[in-house]
Amino acid sequence: MYVSTFYSFKGGVGRTMALVNAAVELARRGRKVLAVDFDLEAPGLDTFDVLRSPSASSGVVDFVSEYLATGEAPDIERFVDRSATVDGLWIMPSGSQQGYAASFGEIDWNDLYEQHRGYLLFEDLKEQWRQVIQPDYVLIDSRTGHTDTCGICTRQLPDAVTLLFFPNEQNLRGLAKVVRDIRAEGDAPQGRRIGTHFVMSNVPDLDDEDDILQRMLARFTAELDMKEEPQVIHRYDSLSLLNQVVFTLDRPKSRLSKEYGSVVDLIVRANIEDEEGALHYIKEAGSSLDQPHDIEQKLAKIEAHHARSGPVLFRLGALASDEQNWARARSLLDRAVELGNDTPQCLLVRARVLTRIGDGAAAMADAKRVLLESRLTPQVAREAIRLAVLDVPEDAGELPAVAAMDSWRKVLLAAHLERDGETRACVSVLKSALYGANEVALREQATEQLALSLVAIGDLDEACDLLGSCGGVLATMNVRNAFNYGMATWGRTGDLPREAFERVVTLNEADDDEATSANYLQCMAVAYWAVGEPGKAMGFARRAKLEAGATLRPTFSCWRYRTVDTQSFLQDTDSIMRLIAGEDGVVPEFMRSRPNKMPR
Repeated sequence: MYVSTFYSFKGGVGRTMALVNAAVELARRGRKVLAVDFDLEAPGLDTFDVLRSPSASSGVVDFVSEYLATGEAPDIERFVDRSATVDGLWIMPSGSQQGYAASFGEIDWNDLYEQHRGYLLFEDLKEQWRQVIQPDYVLIDSRTGHTDTCGICTRQLPDAVTLLFFPNEQNLRGLAKVVRDIRAEGDAPQGRRIGTHFVMSNVPDLDDEDDILQRMLARFTAELDMKEEPQVIHRYDSLSLLNQVVFTLDRPKSRLSKEYGSVVDLIVRANIEDEEGALHYIKEAGSSLDQPHDIEQKLAKIEAHHARSGPVLFRLGALASDEQNWARARSLLDRAVELGNDTPQCLLVRARVLTRIGDGAAAMADAKRVLLESRLTPQVAREAIRLAVLDVPEDAGELPAVAAMDSWRKVLLAAHLERDGETRACVSVLKSALYGANEVALREQATEQLALSLVAIGDLDEACDLLGSCGGVLATMNVRNAFNYGMATWGRTGDLPREAFERVVTLNEADDDEATSANYLQCMAVAYWAVGEPGKAMGFARRAKLEAGATLRPTFSCWRYRTVDTQSFLQDTDSIMRLIAGEDGVVPEFMRSRPNKMPR
């Protein structure tokens, strides 16, 4: 049970309207909600249709009056009622309207606390809410100003106070004291921290040309020590307000309804007993303003309270994994999966953890389960393929996770796999992409990428056939296909196909926008050497080394036909420079698996 009081120092900010809309929205989201009318001087929650009591229920004033008369806290059932129209919504009104003023006037609140143990009475009331009504949320409508009952509503009963204000001097002055008192509760012996949610309400929807609103908001933020910008509820000019329409129920698509929904989000996210709130806290734990000890305590409370929640245990396990607490991560993830949270994301995180602790077989099993899913992003599928250590990578394109992707996503996945060194899996995925590709641009991209991968794994015949069938005659090929066709033909036959590299050189010199990537410069070094221009070739090689050294990121090397780290790229380019210099026996790495076809 999470108790949030709605408080405003001044009236006219729509506090009660906000509470009713928030209560209904919480109920619509499946929470059980008790709305309590503690605005005893000017009650009105039960004037809304959704909170109108089906019977003439008693309420807060009657509860207190009976206690004063008998000395015992009454049973709560007689003072609460269900909403007749909204499931999951309950109401504890201010009191029976018959003789209400007299009953309320007879209560001396100071005397109640000093002589009649009023503090214990309201602790009993709160416990009865918990045990009898068992709500997920209690929303209390509090009186404005500094009143006798203000402390009950803002310091004793709530877990958090939702403070609504209009951004003017009167509200700032009044709220400052209330906020100080609320925060002081956490500093008292055996005190507890009470959360604060700030909501700037009834704000005119006008251009702030003179920064009036911004300057006032800056003052509120500084003087009330707000940690986040307040939620905003704009003034809403509609005659529906006269009918006390509940916008979250009757007009859910309106801006006002969405703004009330944002207030609900504030409350829910602060409640770690709510699964949504727990998940939000775990997500934000790394950037939390809480002290490390407080974070650990809250995470422990979340784990204890949500011990049967697969999603929460999964997120806790993922957090432990991020912190490299492998044993704890595995325990939490195992429990999450046992509770049915065997989502691809959960299984993939567990596979990572299992890999780190040396249980490769279990990690592989989880990764293979992930790949049976038909709705994975390329990034998730990529990691699952890598962790699965596929026995037959040539079948990667037939995996359910891959087969369900469109061709563009398959091409993206293949690019990831190539960078990971999973080249055979990359080939399978690209062939699957080409099978379903209708767009010209997509087919060209897939063809170029597939040719690279075929060369890398030594399937030079297939690479040449692919480029020849898709690119047509050499004279129509683009620079990439011409270069790859030349390299594949060279590796396949052992003879240097000068005409292919002449096509590369011609296209390079005709291009006004000179490419400067390290890979392109390296390719040009080979091409110019092949056509008999060693001086230009050496210049391109030097520029390739400079570019790679400047970027310091993995780069595709035409010497190996793989993406390599900077040091390996520099070594490959050194080999190309030895080739250009005429050194004997220099062979591109991707050709070493074909010794019977030594290049000439």
